[in-house]
Amino acid sequence: MVTYSIYIVDDEQSLAKGIALILQKDYQTKSFTTAETALDAIKKNSPDLVLLDIGLPGMNGVEALRLIKKDYPEIVVIMITAFEDIKTVIAAMRLGAYDYVVKPIQMDSLEVTIKNALESIRLRKEVQALQEKYLKENLPFFIGESKVIQEVMQYIENVAKSPDTPILILGESGTGKELIASAIHFRSPNFQGQLTPVNCAAIPKDLLESELFGYVKGAFSGANPSGKKGLIEQAADGTLFLDEIGDLDLDAQAKLLRFLESGEFYKVGGTKKVHVQTRVVSATNKDLVKMIDDGSFREDLYFRIGVVKLEIPSLNKRPEDILPIAKHFLVEFSKKFGKSFSGIAPRAERALQQIQWRGNVRELKNIIERATLIAKGPELTLEDLGTLEVHSAPGAKHLPDKLTSPIPPAGIDLPALLESIEKQYIEEALKITKDNETKAAKLLHFKYSTLRYRRRILDVP
Repeated sequence: MVTYSIYIVDDEQSLAKGIALILQKDYQTKSFTTAETALDAIKKNSPDLVLLDIGLPGMNGVEALRLIKKDYPEIVVIMITAFEDIKTVIAAMRLGAYDYVVKPIQMDSLEVTIKNALESIRLRKEVQALQEKYLKENLPFFIGESKVIQEVMQYIENVAKSPDTPILILGESGTGKELIASAIHFRSPNFQGQLTPVNCAAIPKDLLESELFGYVKGAFSGANPSGKKGLIEQAADGTLFLDEIGDLDLDAQAKLLRFLESGEFYKVGGTKKVHVQTRVVSATNKDLVKMIDDGSFREDLYFRIGVVKLEIPSLNKRPEDILPIAKHFLVEFSKKFGKSFSGIAPRAERALQQIQWRGNVRELKNIIERATLIAKGPELTLEDLGTLEVHSAPGAKHLPDKLTSPIPPAGIDLPALLESIEKQYIEEALKITKDNETKAAKLLHFKYSTLRYRRRILDVP
């Protein structure tokens, strides 16, 4: 059984101790005569509930309430007042007080108020536990150690708290916009509702209205006899994720805007308004501002869906995240395919870091999935990565022309130097053998397939 803790703060010491004595049969209690001593105790051990007198000496109860709610918003506070000072009570309630009681205190009434307040705590903790369970099971989070992605995740934590504020996710294809939408959903008050993804680019224009809004019985020829619930209605009390929203035509944009402004719509063929409360998260890899300028996207819809904007950086802008993400996918696909890998070989790691990821995280995931499927292990090697298309990453470091060179004061990129040396030896072997790859492989003690692969990876002519 859960035991709740209650702090009683009142400058009448006999009253504070008397209330504590009565309540201690059911709760853990402590009494204080000043707000300052109570706040010090809260810093060391936060209680579940505080009974707080408004007319305290020194710092008054309203100011103490403000500080408690600022630093410990989860604490439930019930105010105590010697008389019904309506203005002060209203101020306390606006600051987040749960309720108030008036002196002389009637213990029966106080205990009922406390019981109701603690019941609200119990329900809140149950919801939090359920949300943590959802998060653990669904694991919708962004992997990464870079500062930029950590800032994105912190921003998500903040904006997800609202149940209905529209959010627009911007980013290149493959950056994980649907994953971000999931992270928002499972961290929001709507997490027990459904996350309903809609690929706006995949729905034919003539079906879009019926798919989004549904239709009533007999709405059109070939319709389901019992009618159909649309995707928006399916997302009631949850999250509606409109992916590729930049692909909607202007007619569909107008219909969507009407829903976003009122929360109401008509089903196709219907005459009765349907009201739906849902959070709308939109995503696109298109430049909507440019589309507004050329008349292909409505400006009013842009501002409506983008109350909060969240831009996801490309993988090339956070290179320190490449290996953590790759290793995460290696573990994921090892489990899926029933394999065991100890990690990624150094040469394979260097190759992954030197690629310019045009397909972002999606491209990296596909490469690791394919490699994990065909590889034998125990490490994922460079050869396992297969036909890896390499594009020079921006900002590549200059390499010495010679095979050996003194280390300059600023240091040297040794992995890149080794790649450069390897390339020179392959070029030399091919020159000696007059471009006979079989003979060149023997010279270098390579397998024929390895030489062909490395020749392609290193862009040897």
